[in-house]
Amino acid sequence: MSATLTLDKAGRIVLPKPVRDEMQLSAGDLLEIESSEERIVLRPARGKGHMKKENGVWVFDSGEALSAEMVQRTTRKIRDQGLRQNTLKFRRPIQFV
Repeated sequence: MSATLTLDKAGRIVLPKPVRDEMQLSAGDLLEIESSEERIVLRPARGKGHMKKENGVWVFDSGEALSAEMVQRTTRKIRDQGLRQNTLKFRRPIQFV
């Protein structure tokens, strides 16, 4: 798509909605800018990671290995959350007879 855009006093432009939709852009997304000679190029600043399905479960692959400390900390946090939820789920009120 080709369009002519107007720069406002603050130096901002508005990307046309069809472009935002096609590029799956929304408010707050980051864009990389590259300028050379008479040309300006904007491209979405997206991470290198991607989603893939493994054994029926969606997994985010960042392309980088996690440290052992990060894995242990995350595992501990998930287990603690599960224990709290299970404790609240099975807690019974005390009845006095």
